[in-house]
Amino acid sequence: MKQQLEILAETGDFIAINKPAGLLSIPDREQSEPSLKDLLLRQFDSIFTVHRLDKETSGVIVFAKNEASHRFLSQQFEARTTTKLYNGLVLGKVYDTEGTLDQPIGEHPVKKGMMTVVRKGKPSITEFRLIESFPQYSWMEFRILTGRTHQIRVHMKNFGHPIVCDPLYGDGQPVLLSSIKKKFKLGKDVLEERPLLNRLALHARSLQITGIDGKELTLEAPIPKDLRATLQQLEKVNAG
Repeated sequence: MKQQLEILAETGDFIAINKPAGLLSIPDREQSEPSLKDLLLRQFDSIFTVHRLDKETSGVIVFAKNEASHRFLSQQFEARTTTKLYNGLVLGKVYDTEGTLDQPIGEHPVKKGMMTVVRKGKPSITEFRLIESFPQYSWMEFRILTGRTHQIRVHMKNFGHPIVCDPLYGDGQPVLLSSIKKKFKLGKDVLEERPLLNRLALHARSLQITGIDGKELTLEAPIPKDLRATLQQLEKVNAG
């Protein structure tokens, strides 16, 4: 598997990658497919996991290159001194321009691999801001103050606006141009419509950390093509 990785920043202590959607951050228990960490280990002698993104989430992820950097960066995530911003497209029209979702998250009592809002779960806080609304969707910014598994996805499901194309917490349905454009027609020789978006519509856009040298760094990953193309079509429809 050859995959060209987009490096956002690199020093002797860490490397920041714009992780593509569909790639595991670290190996899963079954070692079922290559992960981003596996790919990096082919290039570097040692790579240490600092944090992770869900497989279908794209965006900024940082790995340490040595034990000292690993310890230093990991402590920031544990102490919640990092600033993590995400963008996401959610189902439905969100009417609140901003807000805070402060609900504990724990493992689902029945469904393996799923998380849920549960009274005895771990404290979990997500701040949200509405950037742009469309008839069927809303484009959002999220800041997570805790780092629970599937946190944004669980909180937005509980809020009534799951992330678009989320197979676990939403309807898993792709975004089709025919569903948002009134006078849509397939091309003459096209038998089947290709989705505008067919993966979890969540992107880790920005991460602010402090380097081991004491300097503050803001790492940013541009919005991927599939999300950009979807937004452009939604904006066209909004414009009439």
